[in-house]
Amino acid sequence: MRVAVVGGGWAGLAAAVRAVEAGHNVTLMEMAPHWGGRARAVDHDGLRLDNGQHILIGAYTHTLALMRRVGAEPDTLLDRRPLVLRYPDGSGLQLPRGPALPAFVRAVFAAQGWTWRERLALLAAAARWRAARFRAPPQQTVAGLMRGLPARLREDLIDPLCIAALNTPAERASAQVFLRVLHDALFAGPGAADLLLPRAPLSALLPTPAAAWLRRAGAHVELTRRVMTLEAAGNGWALDGERYDAVVLASSATEAGRLTHAVAPAWSAQASAFDYEPIVTVWLRSAGSRLEQPLTALRAAPDAPAQFVFDLGALDGPDGIFAFVVSGARDGLERAGLAGMAAAVLRQATTALLWQTPPALLHQAAERRATFVCAPGLKRPPAAVAPRLAAAGDYIAGPYPATLEGAVRAGEAAVRVACG
Repeated sequence: MRVAVVGGGWAGLAAAVRAVEAGHNVTLMEMAPHWGGRARAVDHDGLRLDNGQHILIGAYTHTLALMRRVGAEPDTLLDRRPLVLRYPDGSGLQLPRGPALPAFVRAVFAAQGWTWRERLALLAAAARWRAARFRAPPQQTVAGLMRGLPARLREDLIDPLCIAALNTPAERASAQVFLRVLHDALFAGPGAADLLLPRAPLSALLPTPAAAWLRRAGAHVELTRRVMTLEAAGNGWALDGERYDAVVLASSATEAGRLTHAVAPAWSAQASAFDYEPIVTVWLRSAGSRLEQPLTALRAAPDAPAQFVFDLGALDGPDGIFAFVVSGARDGLERAGLAGMAAAVLRQATTALLWQTPPALLHQAAERRATFVCAPGLKRPPAAVAPRLAAAGDYIAGPYPATLEGAVRAGEAAVRVACG
């Protein structure tokens, strides 16, 4: 079949690779001048930085398999270590290696800074989640689910895990989706919760090697090509007048909604109705400084907005450069703006971390539509749009929030829907 994939982010690249492997004649079109969508590398004053820091975990089986297929070796490109959620004062949780459930119990008993009452409360809550098969009422929020837990557990564990996984504050986040993430990460099997921290720019993990693999395999790949029209053409589809047997829309939900407005209005309306949550990244420079962990949790507050900091020097990046991440950043951006948030992060770093030299602001960036708001009861559009027309992206209906793994799985599934 002659297959078009519209969009060269992680979902589109996954779809194009899967379609080539299925023997189809594939054309991949991306309207930006680069591959990777919202997870790519950018250049800033001679430094190769990511447009935002991303974490992979051991449960990302489809993403890791795809990396290997296109020649990007995860064991080389990713720093793998057991889940650590530690704060600068040493408090927090660290999972040991081994079977999931015993490892979680051992981690809770060994956690620093929690009382015995708090440890037992968390274990009791985990037992309740397991007894309920990690399901929650569709309209329940994470804050509602966790209301009975001690405040320290909510602030030091649940809130940062929720904001990292769903990019949605606990008071607005879906309890059902959060429980699914906890199950598949913490309780699914050995290594599922392992942190996989990029030791190379994001573009090197998948976008660049996947595009090169597609070219070698004979696919036609185009950058700076925005598709303007989608029309039915017999038993296939025409993009800007050129006919294809099947089409995968792996663009943003907004672009997919625009293209399908005339041919699938109900699907288009659903794809166009998302509310979005930004992520802000602030890079600071502090020559000679290091963190004990490459990823360190921070206690966030309105005047100290970052929840995590990455030591890029500890991840084979430039020494003395630190990336501070503010997930769920909409309220902060509306209140203070990007420059105001960057200034607040600089003050937060100065107060929370013991630096060898005073930090200086290097760069700040906001991905304003980083993810959809993962709210309770959210209705996400299905992969199937119309016969031989499918959509792919981290926003497509599924059990997970907007993640790289969700994007890859959606891309692979869309090929089966469009070409099956």
